[in-house]
Amino acid sequence: MSVTLPVDAPVLVVGALLVAAVLVAGLSDRLRVPGALLSLGLGMLLGSDGFGWVPFGDVALARDLGVIALVVILFEGGLTTKPADLRRGGLPGFVLSNLGVLITAAVTAGALVLLLDVGWRTGFLLGAIVGSTDAAAVFDLLRRTPLPRRIASALEVESGANDPFAVVLTISILATADAPLDWTEWFTFGARQLVGGLAFGALAGAFGVVLLRRWRLRAQALYPLLAFAVAAVAYGSAAVAGASGFLAVYVAGLAIGAWVPRERRVIRNFATTLANSADLGLFLMLGLLVFPSQLGEVAGPALAATAVLLFVSRPVATMVCLTPFGFGWREQVVASWAGLRGAVPIVLATFPLTAGYPAGATIFNVVFFVVLVSVALQGVTVAPLVRRLGLEEDRPAWENLAEALPIESLDVHLVELTVAEELPICGRRLREVPVPEGMLITTLVRGHAMLVPTGATRLHPDDQLVITVAASEDAAALVSRWARDRRHQTVDGEEAP
Repeated sequence: MSVTLPVDAPVLVVGALLVAAVLVAGLSDRLRVPGALLSLGLGMLLGSDGFGWVPFGDVALARDLGVIALVVILFEGGLTTKPADLRRGGLPGFVLSNLGVLITAAVTAGALVLLLDVGWRTGFLLGAIVGSTDAAAVFDLLRRTPLPRRIASALEVESGANDPFAVVLTISILATADAPLDWTEWFTFGARQLVGGLAFGALAGAFGVVLLRRWRLRAQALYPLLAFAVAAVAYGSAAVAGASGFLAVYVAGLAIGAWVPRERRVIRNFATTLANSADLGLFLMLGLLVFPSQLGEVAGPALAATAVLLFVSRPVATMVCLTPFGFGWREQVVASWAGLRGAVPIVLATFPLTAGYPAGATIFNVVFFVVLVSVALQGVTVAPLVRRLGLEEDRPAWENLAEALPIESLDVHLVELTVAEELPICGRRLREVPVPEGMLITTLVRGHAMLVPTGATRLHPDDQLVITVAASEDAAALVSRWARDRRHQTVDGEEAP
């Protein structure tokens, strides 16, 4: 006698696939090959057109699961984006995420119409779908590649914020297949997506910050669950209102990552684990969905589209968008080549397929081919290109130090401070600028060396200080006042007695 449930076999299959995907991801680190590429290859090998062990062809289900995975990945991207990086690369990244996508889509569409003799609507649809970089692929690349912080910051913001504009273009172009849209409808739809996404993301993020800072939960493990519940609210509320849920969830992640210091480490650890799982599962699922035997039929158009995208459209977009911000040609080359395509374009390619667009199947296969080449070629060569151009920049030792300290049970905050040359404390010994009560400098990082400072330690430009401060709402303000030598000033700007 035996008892089986309908869910038993799927659970076994999913578990086995995840085990294989994790092992493949570990192998990718040794081979210095993007994990996304190996996950896609594994899916293609095991799918209907490979060994046939895991047949999968439900495009609508793949689209819905892809959206959920992207919500997780974008939220984790927002959580792990540091405010300093946002200030450094926020504006150029945002310009790339909107104007850059539009330029990439337009140039790609024009080239495809001329080279392949496709219709303008199909050309623009392909351009819009491949116009955005992929959050999962780019975030993974940034973790593995020693990119200059300014470029990395811009790419991180771009990949987190460009999906909404690509979605707007894709859906708008699909809508014209049934009835032409005038420019006012395009503008209204786009504005609602972008402005609404920002607004709903900010509101959900503020709501989440208040909850996570004020509400004391009985178990620390509940904080990540609450944070992801807020992410779901951000996405869902924006999407229901006709705004961009992708942009909303990224903005909510930015707010929580910046203004919830107390439980930040446990939330980020959970989010990183979940995002890695979503990343692996998403690429594996998309590999299962495609039929490799059909890719040969579109190899010519796909290679042409890839060549236009990598060597014309993306370079033009980065040049137009980054030149006004003072990025040099070497930085523009790296930013152009590091703009990987990945799961997002493939998920977007399911939209025309599920909408019944006449060339939907061809578009999906072309986009998959483009992504496959992009991940394989760019993902492997970005690091050598950075070194060849002399832009390699080691990650400073202080970046993850504060997050690694076990302070959950202590009533203190950790604050990281960069000693800027214009600060009054720069060039002085610590005994000359004593810290106020309730504050202690625990570590000084200079270059690649970590020091335990003493009163005789002189502070140099670009030194990184890790400071413990008694838990309070104005912990960062206290450190800021000390660094500016305004130790007798209150938070409101008045002189303390």
